[in-house]
Amino acid sequence: MFAPTYLDHNATTPIAPEVLDAMLPYLREQYGNASSRHEYGRAARRAVDEAREQVAIAVGAHPTEVVFTSGGSEANNLFIKGLSAGHAPGALAVSAIEHPCVIKPAEQLARAGWDLTKIGVDGLGRIDPAAYGAALAKRPLFASVMLANNETGVIQDVAALAGQARDAGVWFHTDAVQALGKRPVDFRALGVAAMTVSSHKIYGPKGAAALILDKRVELQPLIAGGGHERGLRSGTENVAAIVGFGRACTLAAERLEARATHARALRRRIEAGLAEFGATLFGAPADEAQRLPNTTYFAFPGIDGETLVGKLDRDGFACASGAACSSANPEPSHVLAAMGVEPGLARGAVRLSVGEGNTPDDAERFLKTLKQTVERLKSLSALTTA
Repeated sequence: MFAPTYLDHNATTPIAPEVLDAMLPYLREQYGNASSRHEYGRAARRAVDEAREQVAIAVGAHPTEVVFTSGGSEANNLFIKGLSAGHAPGALAVSAIEHPCVIKPAEQLARAGWDLTKIGVDGLGRIDPAAYGAALAKRPLFASVMLANNETGVIQDVAALAGQARDAGVWFHTDAVQALGKRPVDFRALGVAAMTVSSHKIYGPKGAAALILDKRVELQPLIAGGGHERGLRSGTENVAAIVGFGRACTLAAERLEARATHARALRRRIEAGLAEFGATLFGAPADEAQRLPNTTYFAFPGIDGETLVGKLDRDGFACASGAACSSANPEPSHVLAAMGVEPGLARGAVRLSVGEGNTPDDAERFLKTLKQTVERLKSLSALTTA
């Protein structure tokens, strides 16, 4: 059976064998509802509690600050809509490069009368200090800036941004979904009021994530019912997925440096090859400390990204032409637009995100195939314009 080389780990990751092993008992014999009072239920509750501790330890939080959700999108919506529900419409601020699951609920609030500011970034995708200062001057209810961008991999100085927000009396939230497992993520050290993390980006299962929430922040639940998760997220817990999330968090902490070192070496080789081929790199390629170690975002002038990704897929390499959650949108990436990238070049954007299963041989084979594919596409383009 044909198996392509997977280079799209920012979209999702395979479940680690240790994670699957931890989950299986809760898909078979330990199938109890964690709210039930009998032994089946108590066993499920113990498993959820243990996973909550594992997540908390991995992100430098207290277990009581961990609110389990079904995914990062739900966690982001819970913070944005749950916080705003207790206030009359006022100002709010999110960065212009946020994932759609932050931007879309913020835009929904704007349509309901809130004054939304989208904080601008510079040409490397970093928050513009003047734009951030202007946003805080409006005294928004909250500001949300992602820790690491899912497309470019660019890392924001969230600790400094959160400190400015605190001084202004503004709640600060960060989407750390892409950062967890690739760099240190510490809720206390960042000084944020709320933080989103997710399981399937760190070799855990889909269907489990968490909002890490300072107890001083009062939210209205999006889902009312039995009062699960301290009343913030009702619904019978997905015990197996939560157990897998907890185990994945432990592995992520244990293997953080090894995974980062491995990914960084592959990325350097790939980006050296891209430079030889004349690719344009997006983000902060000259400053590795300001990017996730596994992420490369590039384009070739005059070559459509969707076309290139499709041909690479047929040649056995799975990568992305943008954020997975917005791949059906034919418009250029909103992240690149915010960075001031020319629309024609932005349409050529391709994202590679390597993982622990990738090898140096994968990188070499990818570069060889990419060079051949780009040369073919350029030749076809030359023929059609002759």
